[in-house]
Amino acid sequence: MIDRKPPSRLPGRLLLLGLIALLALGAGHTLLWRAMAEQLEAGWQAWVSLRRAQGWRVEHAPPTRGGWPLSATLTLDRVRLEGAAATLPGGAALAAERVVLRVTLPWLDRLHVSLPGQQRLRLGATEYPFTADTLAAVVPLEPDTPPSAAEVTAERLRIGTPAGGIELRSAALSAQGSNSATEQESALALTFSATDIELPAPAPGTPAPVFGRRIAALAADLSVTGPLPPGRAPAARAAAWRDGGGTVELRALDISWGPVGAAAAATLTFDEALQPMGAGTLRLTGAGAALEALSAAGLVGSRAALTARSVLPLLSRPNDETGAPEIEVPVTLEDRMLTFARIPVLRLDPLHWPGR
Repeated sequence: MIDRKPPSRLPGRLLLLGLIALLALGAGHTLLWRAMAEQLEAGWQAWVSLRRAQGWRVEHAPPTRGGWPLSATLTLDRVRLEGAAATLPGGAALAAERVVLRVTLPWLDRLHVSLPGQQRLRLGATEYPFTADTLAAVVPLEPDTPPSAAEVTAERLRIGTPAGGIELRSAALSAQGSNSATEQESALALTFSATDIELPAPAPGTPAPVFGRRIAALAADLSVTGPLPPGRAPAARAAAWRDGGGTVELRALDISWGPVGAAAAATLTFDEALQPMGAGTLRLTGAGAALEALSAAGLVGSRAALTARSVLPLLSRPNDETGAPEIEVPVTLEDRMLTFARIPVLRLDPLHWPGR
């Protein structure tokens, strides 16, 4: 007779242990996802409570959880945020068709916010409807600390204005804030860039933009220095900020528009009447082409254009990088008058403060 050994039970036991491990892992992941979703919703409710305590009006449809298995999302339909009228004559409001909040494993310290669909922003009595192929923000999360930074990106952003529609092929905004900034320290730093900006088509009977409807590129870098005082009265806060040494440092403003390339830097604050004032410099390439376009549009008189044509070569110098002729002039803003090289160019409308 042949002695046969009973079959080994080890493979079956290993399979059972593996199945148990998978079930435990799945249950643990489900519990983690549920905790993420609950924390996400609790954070949203805390933010809403804080805004309402500050006098905001916040409305939205019941939130919907989702995103399993690798992320937790909170979808909010028909969101409406409305600020107090004290912040702006007529108030300010944002109506969003949908807002989606998301945290994703393993980056639980970052909140992703996207706004699909149609949105409407109201400033005072003017509404600005907008939409984009992609409109999203990333906000860092810290325990028991309000977010101090944000990165916003947009692709094919379309904005409706009273003058017509504006479209940006791409745009990016970076913001960094500090609640403990002192004099000379940055309380808010902003950088902005956009490409292929299509300006509104001119209305019948009105002239087209002097340098064309397309701005190839626009970039700005600015910093608000000095402590930002608390309170709800904008005029009182602005005066306290000014008296505390607050300034707006426009570190760089670059624009490429038709034949013109411009780069500017300036320092701004408020005067005694709480009107903007400051000084800076402007570097301009393509000044000759700009002059001809302004003259053809009737914005510069024939005599002034003739004088400028003779002066421009004397002010121009080669650009250090491109070698193209470039002029640099001082710019000042005082008593609402904008001047280039001490030549008055534009008088600004007065800035009206709510309750002042």
